[in-house]
Amino acid sequence: MRSHYYWILLFLFACAHKSEKADLIIHNAVIYTLDKNNTIAEAMAIKDGLILETGPEQQILNKYRADKSIDLKKKIVYPGFIDAHCHLLSYGQSLLNVNLQGVTSTQEMINRVKEYYYKNKPTSIIGRGWDQTLFPDKKFPDNVLLSKEIPDIPVLLYRVDGHAALANQKALDLAGINTQTVVSGGEIIFENNIPTGILIDNAMDLVKNILPQPGTEEIDRALLLAEKNCFRVGLTTLDDAGMDEQTLNRIIDLQYRHKFKMRMYIMIWATKESLLKYAVSPPFDTLRTHVRAFKFMADGALGSRGACLKHPYSDIHDRKHFGAILNPYEFYLDASKLLYESGWQMNTHCIGDSANKMILQIYAQVLKDINNKRWRIEHAQILDTTDIQFFKKYSIIPSVQPTHATSDMRWVEERVGKDRMTGAYAYKTLLNVCETIALGTDFPVEDINPIKTFYAAVTRKNNHGEPAAGFLPQQALSREEALRGMTIWAAYANFEEHEKGTLEKGKFADFVVLSKDILKCSEKDILNTYVLYTFINGEQVYSFE
Repeated sequence: MRSHYYWILLFLFACAHKSEKADLIIHNAVIYTLDKNNTIAEAMAIKDGLILETGPEQQILNKYRADKSIDLKKKIVYPGFIDAHCHLLSYGQSLLNVNLQGVTSTQEMINRVKEYYYKNKPTSIIGRGWDQTLFPDKKFPDNVLLSKEIPDIPVLLYRVDGHAALANQKALDLAGINTQTVVSGGEIIFENNIPTGILIDNAMDLVKNILPQPGTEEIDRALLLAEKNCFRVGLTTLDDAGMDEQTLNRIIDLQYRHKFKMRMYIMIWATKESLLKYAVSPPFDTLRTHVRAFKFMADGALGSRGACLKHPYSDIHDRKHFGAILNPYEFYLDASKLLYESGWQMNTHCIGDSANKMILQIYAQVLKDINNKRWRIEHAQILDTTDIQFFKKYSIIPSVQPTHATSDMRWVEERVGKDRMTGAYAYKTLLNVCETIALGTDFPVEDINPIKTFYAAVTRKNNHGEPAAGFLPQQALSREEALRGMTIWAAYANFEEHEKGTLEKGKFADFVVLSKDILKCSEKDILNTYVLYTFINGEQVYSFE
């Protein structure tokens, strides 16, 4: 009798221990792991925020048990999307301030500002999103109407790219801007020797610095609102391309209090002060935040004609205008030497071909040869094709934004001329040379949705499917290349390829469940795809339901 009970107990013990314990099992799914073999799995086991294993349905269900399992009914799973270049706080603040995206005239812009003014009764106003290329005359607005309608408080309205702004007269007066004002690395636009209110690049700081600075509560609110929207579109890691110390401290504090769950890769704004404070020590990590890069600005943007070109802009006929380099040459060179020695990544905003060449040459001088420093050129927008060889020779990573190409295509050839279009938005060429490319959005300049990034990268069309043949279609990426640019290649650009970017054993359980398979669905259906679930560290942070 005792023997009989012994075998029963042994059987029950064996049954209880025949499988390993997991926290979560995802099964009956189509899981694109994006590993080297492009393995497609059916199930995935997760424990302590990490992937235990992916594999066939029965293999995972037989090997693991969990208190929670999700039957995805053949839905599509991809690694969590990484935005390789964005501005989280600016996006969050744009949701709280005056939204000027899509305005088609100065009057419409003023109407939105007035509506905000009368509703909120603020002591100052900031807005963002206007684009003069959507206006009938395609010219920069002036501040005559703005100053007339809102004369008593300072107003600063940023262009969509953040490289130009319109200030009312009150703001100009408070900043002391007049015909005698001189600014380096920027421009104050005058007409008949009177400031029009248009400020380009560094000139914007003259007004920005006299406006009330956001406090802790406002920053936290903007960050959390932005994070919520990012989860909704499947983003699990953000590369913030230029963060100040105050915002960095707010993110770290929110993460330690478990209020902010997004993974962050931080590029600190490069100033003399920030370099002296941070670059003398090694990069560091805090919970879900990696801080190991500096963001430099070499020039401005094409839309505001601040991008620095080798030859004059093609659409300015009354004078030769090249754009501008925003800091002295020695600033970039000295900083690059410091960062090389201290192990920080150097990531530089370069739009025009002249800015690209200057920074590429500085990188080459310091890096000397093939290396693993992974220094990046952010945007790499207009390149002289003779300079592209620098990327491969010195292991430089291009970090680009596909929706910039489809936003700018209406006017870019007029700006730079036909001859320079050969090296414009040349993503396929860069990939062929570098064998890796990181994709982002530059939000809030562009939409935060990575599905739109994917669509623009593979079709070279805007959201209306235009142009029919695609803009510079020879520069389109394949669907797999675009997906890797938003996942594993973006992770590589962050030194994070061993912890994210693919769904493999030991990596973070960061993944997204989509309504359609963007690798296989029709071109039209790509933009109809939406996120069903977003997971970070095995935790569901967004559900469509």
